[in-house]
Amino acid sequence: MRNFTVDERRARLARRHFLCEQAESVRDVAGRVVGLHTTDPATPYLSLWARLAGFTTADLDAELYERRTLVKHLAMRRTLWTVRAEDLPLIQVAASDRVADNERRRLIADAQKAGLCEDGDAWLDAAGAAVLRHLAENGPTNAKDLRAALPELAGTWDPAPGKRWGGETPLGPRILTALSVRGDIVRGPNEGKWTTSRPLWVPTAEWLVPADAVDEETARAALVRRWLAAFGPATVTDVKWWFGHTLTWARQALRDIGAVEVDLDGAPGFALPDDFDVEPEPEPWCALLPGLDVTTMGWFDRDWYLGPHRSQVFDRNGNGGPTAWCDGRIVGAWGQDDDGRVEVRLLEDVGRCAHKALQRRADELTEWLDGVRISPRFPSPLSKR
Repeated sequence: MRNFTVDERRARLARRHFLCEQAESVRDVAGRVVGLHTTDPATPYLSLWARLAGFTTADLDAELYERRTLVKHLAMRRTLWTVRAEDLPLIQVAASDRVADNERRRLIADAQKAGLCEDGDAWLDAAGAAVLRHLAENGPTNAKDLRAALPELAGTWDPAPGKRWGGETPLGPRILTALSVRGDIVRGPNEGKWTTSRPLWVPTAEWLVPADAVDEETARAALVRRWLAAFGPATVTDVKWWFGHTLTWARQALRDIGAVEVDLDGAPGFALPDDFDVEPEPEPWCALLPGLDVTTMGWFDRDWYLGPHRSQVFDRNGNGGPTAWCDGRIVGAWGQDDDGRVEVRLLEDVGRCAHKALQRRADELTEWLDGVRISPRFPSPLSKR
């Protein structure tokens, strides 16, 4: 049985996630790692800055809103991603449809509890039809204007009656979410800054080139194969967690692609059958990654790159904050001081050379941000200091 040491896994992470060698393009990064986390609006921009020399925010905006080769879509684990447009049919079938079914069921249940309707399916279908009709007649529209124009988006519900965290909450945004994760509408141009999310909604059929449908087995195999090429070797729990599916789904996917069981320093894992070559050790490297970066959040079993720092760089719900990396492991975090300068906050002694390299990277990020303040949506205890 092939054995993969922690050092070799870290070497793979460095190359396959473009952390020791720069990528060639925005699409190259997004395609290699399946997608970029986008729940925090600033994350994909900062993730690309870390991996692409000379990257500017306009580079990503051009791919999203001008060339439309990338698209923001709700998918794995009910998380918002930036993915390649040609991959959307695969992601829709393999991940988003599952999320869409759950969103629809919960939304209908809440609307009926709130007394907005008796037939939840008919209510939601009518609201969706009204949104699509309005967008076809009026063009890209933000959520606020859609709710003002369409009575079908009216109504509220209380998620926690009698609790201080409850209160009347509009259902309109959830209707738009249900439509988007189903693939009916998509996030078009962003009215806000790159650190905020204020999308104009557009019909998917008008925004993207129609693609051929794929079956579930084909989509599952294609995505898991690509994921394992970038994140493998990995455990079956990693696959299950990353895609937000069941263990049965993950095991079947691994069988479909012929994944081979390997040894991960005493734990069982899987790798692609043609991916057993020894990974050469890269030159020393460091990186500053944003909160929810795809590498930080890439695995369920994280001790091999996280070490003893979990409680400092992840919040209680498992969301990773901004991180500082050296040679394939997390060694601290980063934040900004009162003047907006990026500062590195280390959790261990990384040595003089690595410390200098991280400080240079912090200075480069300060210059690139040019006064922009980053407020992670899920800050870690260390990044909040």
